[in-house]
Amino acid sequence: MEGREEDVRVGANKYAERQPIGTAAQSRGGKDYKETPPAPLFDSGELRSWSFYRAGIAEFVATFLFLYISILTVMGVVKSDSKCSTVGIQGIAWAFGGMIFALVYCTAGISGGHINPAVTFGLFLARKLSLTRAIFYMVMQCLGAICGAGVVKGFQKGVYEGNGGGANVVAAGYSKGDGLGAEIVGTFILVYTVFSATDAKRVARDSHVPVLAPLPIGFAVFLVHLATIPITGTGINPARSLGAAIIYNKGHAWDDHWIFWVGPFVGAALAAFYHQVVIRAIPFKSRT
Repeated sequence: MEGREEDVRVGANKYAERQPIGTAAQSRGGKDYKETPPAPLFDSGELRSWSFYRAGIAEFVATFLFLYISILTVMGVVKSDSKCSTVGIQGIAWAFGGMIFALVYCTAGISGGHINPAVTFGLFLARKLSLTRAIFYMVMQCLGAICGAGVVKGFQKGVYEGNGGGANVVAAGYSKGDGLGAEIVGTFILVYTVFSATDAKRVARDSHVPVLAPLPIGFAVFLVHLATIPITGTGINPARSLGAAIIYNKGHAWDDHWIFWVGPFVGAALAAFYHQVVIRAIPFKSRT
């Protein structure tokens, strides 16, 4: 029994990780990865860089395509009298998750593949990008979402307006608190997955992580949609909710619209705090 109290007191921190993993096995000491320095709050040099605007354009196009495919899928399901003849809720979830997987894969090397103001907000809180870039991304994402939903409405205006336009609302039988909670938890899952899939430590130690990063992100979107489509239609993306609400533009689409901004932003902030402070123990203000 000797030493038992010490083990209990110190717990898992008593013994340091000594087994080298990945590229650490090839090094003689120190970290096998390098933390990126925190992004500046404002970087005027970005405004003179073509890569800055190229990244914004990539976010616009990606969000446009995301809304186009996802809202069109929703319309195909809700306009049918028999859901058995459509892809159903599972198909809607696959459309959202599959498009995020494809679009993150396509744009990650250009803009980081955010395609979601909540993701951008979470990464900004973790100092992964500047405030300048974060605001620019959010504006371009919202514009892309509006255009994507607008194209869907252009196909069949009557069908679009008669079937809710893919706008997010809290479903009957659920309270606003239920909807807000669903959006907070759903966005937490998504943004936490983003942090985990792009973690510098994991990228260095597992060479397959950069290649597979879009897969868990898309799969997280798919699973959250399966769970929360019956509650809110699943927002977890303020740009997606805004684009559909603006193009549909009916009163009830705006009644609960605040939920689809507050919920995702709170969920993203909690995910950023949890991953950076609890999981990785990296200070928000400075890293060494």
